[in-house]
Amino acid sequence: MKLSITDLDVMGRRVFIRVDFNVPLKDGRIGDDTRIRASLPSIRYVMEHGGTAVVASHLGRPKGKPNREMSLRPVADRLADLLDTPVTFTEDCVGDEVQQTVSDVHKSGKGIVLLENLRFHAEEEKNDREFSKKLASLADEYVNDAFGAAHRAHASVEGITHYVKRAAAGLLMEKELRYLGHALHSPERPFVAILGGAKVSDKIDVIQNLLGKVDRLIIGGAMAYTFFKARGIPVGRSLVEDDKLEEARQIEANAATRGVALDLPVDHVVTDRIEPGTAHEVLEIGDARIGNRMGVDIGPASIKRCEAAIAGAKTVVWNGPMGVFEIDAFAAGTTAVARAVANVNGTTIVGGGDSIAAVKKAGVADRITHISTGGGASLEFLAGRTLPGVAALTDK
Repeated sequence: MKLSITDLDVMGRRVFIRVDFNVPLKDGRIGDDTRIRASLPSIRYVMEHGGTAVVASHLGRPKGKPNREMSLRPVADRLADLLDTPVTFTEDCVGDEVQQTVSDVHKSGKGIVLLENLRFHAEEEKNDREFSKKLASLADEYVNDAFGAAHRAHASVEGITHYVKRAAAGLLMEKELRYLGHALHSPERPFVAILGGAKVSDKIDVIQNLLGKVDRLIIGGAMAYTFFKARGIPVGRSLVEDDKLEEARQIEANAATRGVALDLPVDHVVTDRIEPGTAHEVLEIGDARIGNRMGVDIGPASIKRCEAAIAGAKTVVWNGPMGVFEIDAFAAGTTAVARAVANVNGTTIVGGGDSIAAVKKAGVADRITHISTGGGASLEFLAGRTLPGVAALTDK
């Protein structure tokens, strides 16, 4: 167990809160504020208990230099609206002016400071000691609420913890660790994992780790075609990772040895171009009429099998779409899985940007037990890896 923000006495103290405000931003407008909303409880906790919140995040990939298009200033405005309280924005994240601003806000006895994009300094991603010390000097306490960045050993995530007395988990971080940890270590059964998306290589470690824990593994999306090709089944121009064929065979053998049901699609939607309005048809997997076309979604028989497999589950983890769901004609499989997961009478966890977009598009996001804010971090956690940002937190 890690120290929690609720274990800290924040009264009259400056609390550095590392959040994940890496939101879609175009022309100064925020496309989706989900990540901002997710960290509001931790920020409110500090304010309501008499502390000053010094909030920090990265946004985009500015390559260690200031970039106006990736400034967090629009986020400061949105944060102020959501909290209905003024937010002081600093033009940098370290330096004398920043120190003075934090001090002034703190002396005023109320308020929030949002620092400019951490990645405007190359030292952030290099986990530079001196930069970590400068960040630590802005606060009396440290809280990490950025699960989405917990798999990165960066200065504001890992380095800073060496220069503060205590490093605690924020309320969002706690929630992520609780649900994902429960799924991996003490799931109610049957436990079903659903993995989709483009590449097997992105999820090999996740699959191998989950095979020792789940009762059933459903694989869809483009990654299924690497398994089909490994079986010698015609796949046309479907996306395949030829260098992962042997690993696909090993995964199937491993599943069989462990008694885990491994479900792959039995039919699919095929087309010659991934564009709206293109001709497409449903074929059984293995039908040579795929020719030079490619698979872009699971078919109706596969959907029924997925729905039946998911219906009886008590724990479900889903990461990755079943097809090219951005195009409505190829979204039926992903939408059906989203609704099936929402109907589960048990614990349901959805991670990864596309899966989250799918449950929102299907209108069932409010019926998912936990939507993980960290795509890469949740995958690494499910793969059984130690996340630097979590390991760096103080043990209770």
